[in-house]
Order: sequence, then C-alpha cells, then structure tokens
Amino acid sequence: MLIARVIGEVVATEKHASHSGMKLLLVQPLNLDGTNRGDAVVALDAVDAGVGDRVLLSTDGFAASSSVGRPQSPIDMAVLGFIDEVEVLPGVV
Repeated sequence: MLIARVIGEVVATEKHASHSGMKLLLVQPLNLDGTNRGDAVVALDAVDAGVGDRVLLSTDGFAASSSVGRPQSPIDMAVLGFIDEVEVLPGVV
C-alpha cells in the first residue's frame, strides 16, 4: 500500500469488460513528507476520489481487484480509501 495524490482522470474509449462502470484515475505515489515517489500510475477507483485527494493506493493485483469487487479483473492498482492525516512518530522512520 502507498500514499498517493490523485492528479487526473483517465478516459478510455475501450477497456476490459470487468472495468465497466468503474473510473480510472491517474495517481502520483508520495513519500511520507509529501514529495513525489516515482512515476504516476493508473488505478481503478473504488471510493469516488477526485483530483487533489490524498488516497490509499493498493499495489497488489489480487488485493486491488478483490477490494473493488472484481476478483477476476486484470488490474494492478486500486484506490481504496481517503487519507485525512499522516502522523510520523519520531524514531519510527
């Protein structure tokens, strides 16, 4: 799981049948300090997130597809929740 920020929506004229009715988001993984961590990725949206939202990103294909209720869906990533606050305790990181 990663912390990420939604930076856009993906419009696909053709997509896998199991993605029907689901929104695709472009999300930027983040470090704990809020800086970008690697490249942006495409994820299936399970929580109706929007641009600017800080979210919890599943990066395990089985967990992602199961969490969005599509266990046979060929996905690698899914947005599973909103993040309101991140608190890093001293000496833990």
